[in-house]
Amino acid sequence: MQEALETFRWHQSATVDEETYRALHNEHRLIADVVCFPGCHINHLTPRTLDIDRVQSMMPECGIEPKVLIEGPPRREVPILLRQTSFKALEETVLFAGQKQGTHTARFGEIEQRGVALTPKGRQLYDDLLRSAGTGQDNLTHQMHLQETFRTFPDSEFLMRQQGLGWFRYRLTPSGEAHRQAIHPGDDPQPLIERGWVVAQPITYEDFLPVSAAGIFQSNLGNETQACNHGDASREAFEQALGGPVLDEFQLYQEAEERSKRRCGLL
Repeated sequence: MQEALETFRWHQSATVDEETYRALHNEHRLIADVVCFPGCHINHLTPRTLDIDRVQSMMPECGIEPKVLIEGPPRREVPILLRQTSFKALEETVLFAGQKQGTHTARFGEIEQRGVALTPKGRQLYDDLLRSAGTGQDNLTHQMHLQETFRTFPDSEFLMRQQGLGWFRYRLTPSGEAHRQAIHPGDDPQPLIERGWVVAQPITYEDFLPVSAAGIFQSNLGNETQACNHGDASREAFEQALGGPVLDEFQLYQEAEERSKRRCGLL
């Protein structure tokens, strides 16, 4: 633990002079962060919350400047995918070569609230609604507009299961175990749920927000642009650089749901 703390601790002294730092900083703040300081350091942490709207409203009360908008879907009875916010990077005192004092801005914090992983059908509906909603200039207006736009996205676990919008993990209750012989492959889980034999629990989404994750880095480092970031995406090039295939998120969630149904005797 001591060695891990030493490895990832923040280093106040830069490895370059201020002129070199400024040149790299003007190209991109993250380049300056990576190149100009010795070793690795933790860029940010991402705590998880159950009420991200409250966190967003409380940060200014604690003297913390939050990101302008909570990103992702609106507040719902059944949260979906991922909602995220963050606080702006801290301006920290550093020493450049020659013991010249200056400042550097890099370390920040993300906060996230996770919900149900969506099926391809659910994801398509989400993408369409988010695209039509656009982006507001302030969080209150943005969230109200999102909620209005997302009224057409079912907001109950029952409807999401019925319409095939989300992934769920199924398990037998003690009563279901006692009646296992009455459960057959292909049975509709809903009557068994209503009978108290089966419980369906949403599978939590464990990936990044479907909009480019680069956006949150830009805003946390001082760029207020709220436009969606669309990178020059090439899965083939990424897999080549990675040295292996990228797992398909929908396949992973589907396999998890099917394994749970198999254990219940539903497949």
